[in-house]
Amino acid sequence: MLEIRSNRSKEFYEHFEKLAPIYSKYRKRYNYFWHNIIKYCNYYIQEENTVIEIGCGNGDSLSEIKAKQKTGIDFSPEMINQAKKLHPDIEFHNMLAEQITLDKKYDVVLLTGVMGYFDNVLDVLNSVKKICHPRTRIIISYYNHFWEPILRFGELFKFKKKSPTKNWLTKHDIANLLYMADFEAFRTTHSLLIPINIPIISYLFNRYIARLPFFNSMCVNKYINARPIFHQKEERKEFSTTVVIPARNESGNIEDAITRLPKFGKHVEIIFVEGNSTDDTWETIQKIKKKYESTHDIKITQQEGKGKGDAVRKGYSIATGDILMILDADLTVPPEDLPKFYEAIASGKGEFINGSRLIYPMEKEAMRSLNTVGNKFFSWVFSWLLEQPIKDTLCGTKVMFRDDYIRLQANRKFFGEFDPFGDYDLLFGAYKLNLKIIDLPIRYRERTYGDTNISRFRHGFLLLRMCWYAAGKIKFW
Repeated sequence: MLEIRSNRSKEFYEHFEKLAPIYSKYRKRYNYFWHNIIKYCNYYIQEENTVIEIGCGNGDSLSEIKAKQKTGIDFSPEMINQAKKLHPDIEFHNMLAEQITLDKKYDVVLLTGVMGYFDNVLDVLNSVKKICHPRTRIIISYYNHFWEPILRFGELFKFKKKSPTKNWLTKHDIANLLYMADFEAFRTTHSLLIPINIPIISYLFNRYIARLPFFNSMCVNKYINARPIFHQKEERKEFSTTVVIPARNESGNIEDAITRLPKFGKHVEIIFVEGNSTDDTWETIQKIKKKYESTHDIKITQQEGKGKGDAVRKGYSIATGDILMILDADLTVPPEDLPKFYEAIASGKGEFINGSRLIYPMEKEAMRSLNTVGNKFFSWVFSWLLEQPIKDTLCGTKVMFRDDYIRLQANRKFFGEFDPFGDYDLLFGAYKLNLKIIDLPIRYRERTYGDTNISRFRHGFLLLRMCWYAAGKIKFW
């Protein structure tokens, strides 16, 4: 028997013990509401993940989560008894959330609709920390405070079972408590404008209107995605890095890419991927490899397909570094800035580092005016799509761990190989993996050799099509 100390906890204990035998039937009445939460969690959970749900009830929600291994804990013995009967393939424990004693680390921790029941949320989060590894993701769902009077009205007229008074926590409250427990909230989402199924109307409102500004703030379900930051206080590990340099008609920049690239981290591997050049880029790459083979680890290859995205994928396929970086061969992003990208990801500040050219003033000929307007437009679109500020979507320099890229590659079928540039493929893939994306400001330089391979109008329309396609996969699912 667990020791339930406070009177409020005893109220909840008695409430759930009484509810447990009929909970499955009761929950089915609100299946539309719960399906939204499960669908959201499954969007970010990979099939190879291990998942634990804190406050799992009778396990009905956990049973619908797609994961390799699932565990549920709950403080109600009767709820756990029901869970074991209904879902014998899942591991369940009768345990207080404040006193988790499991000797295991999980990839994903779910706290779905339970934040309002805890006596001390900080104690719970400190307990959760014991079952987290550095890459664990916390997914929290909670009610929008705006809906409190509506839910109370539902209890008054027996549409919803009455429960003891819950905590009503704001986004700021939860983010602050997470931070105090050494977690970082990095993405928030609102969903479900109409929590019951009214044919056609619920579909239109919840799939489309609920995603729009203003209406989005009125949704009943709120979500916070968080990650541990306690490991960042530990001794820093050094990583090896692979810098992939796609090069098409960039003969005059090849040697500078080598001589200007600083040494950083444990080891730097350089991979040139030549892409169907009409000048002597391939011959120059071969000469430079031979010239610097005693001082630099250089690999060279040629792509069979077309486009920068194909070149990057070719380079990544033979990379051996812990961290993967892209450096455009036009050197408009200075090679000297790459150690900053290394520091940002190696220190744990972010898990996908995106270069941003739109913060510092540019050199006069670095970017044409129409390109600048286009980049700012796509910045706004992406910030809405990915639910966090993304200043510059098309900066060539993007950095992530190779392990994460391998997971992104395995999951690429979700979006499809529709991006010839590679920037959107990586950004969308990082979002789907629930990685923390951060912008790193860089100074964008003028070209000193050759011309851009980007067509403003043709490629601009292609980027719009990709955004529309991605919106269906990210916003309107």
